[in-house]
Amino acid sequence: MGHTHHLSSGLNHGQLAQFHRDGCLILPDALSPETVQSLLAETRRLLHDELDLSSHPLTKFSTGGSDDREHVGDAYFLGSGDKIRFFLEEDAVDAQGKVTRPKERAVNKIGHYLHELSGPFRQLSATQEGEDEGRVTPAGVARSLGYRDPRVLQSMVILKQPEIGGAVPPHQDSCFLYTDPPSAIGFWYALEDATLENGCLSFLPGSHRWAPVEKRLVRKREGVSDEEAGGTEMVVNEGRRFPLGDEYGEDKKEGEREYVAGEVKAGTLVLIHGNLLHKSERNTSQKGRIIYTFHVIEQEGTVYDGRNWLQPPKEGFTKLYA
Repeated sequence: MGHTHHLSSGLNHGQLAQFHRDGCLILPDALSPETVQSLLAETRRLLHDELDLSSHPLTKFSTGGSDDREHVGDAYFLGSGDKIRFFLEEDAVDAQGKVTRPKERAVNKIGHYLHELSGPFRQLSATQEGEDEGRVTPAGVARSLGYRDPRVLQSMVILKQPEIGGAVPPHQDSCFLYTDPPSAIGFWYALEDATLENGCLSFLPGSHRWAPVEKRLVRKREGVSDEEAGGTEMVVNEGRRFPLGDEYGEDKKEGEREYVAGEVKAGTLVLIHGNLLHKSERNTSQKGRIIYTFHVIEQEGTVYDGRNWLQPPKEGFTKLYA
């Protein structure tokens, strides 16, 4: 019986083939409606109870040069790998550092350690294969993709706020979460319906096979404190640019360079290969778009280096397999 049980929480052959071909895979109903509601409630609780704008570093500097604010913002960001921190939407903060709308409507992102510090979010990636009968689990998916020791290394709620939710230009997740060879995969869960109007994701299918990881986001100085790191910069990637495997880097045809929109309902899981080019447009609508995403890398047989913006907490990155 064990085998069918195992398959229920992982990907089937057709889904695996589609993921390898497209670099993304949409899995509706990956979360029960109850789980979606609990994660939305937790998001509201975090915004209401845990966010104090009066002590938020980007609002404390009412005057002073932009360098000051940038420096403080950099350290606040760099130190967020093992904390729950709040990142404000640019259009919600004026030049004086004053927030121009209610705090619940001013946050762009909450991150990056929800998968450990928040009970409801932790539950999602802690569910083992076969535990949630009939629904895919992160552990089941990683197992079916061949991960040996997958680790969750960052998680975030992204609130694409009504009217001001910013566009995200085309990017590859492996630029930000680089291992050598690349191994990142994104688990992206819609907690509300994502539509063309409110800035759903768009993908360039198949681009993971021909788009190399050419750049990396790194700390300007490694091995020092978050305050002393001097922020981040993009540098040329001198390591491997594709995951290991015959299907990568050969497909030079590039084919149709058309982005495909992924409109999805709440509860949907979208899997995103680390080399896949994807983007999202501005949210100009009156309807917010809250999603939860976390990223997984392969710990076994890859190098995670000290220049990455995100450095592992003392206890190491979270194991996906118990």
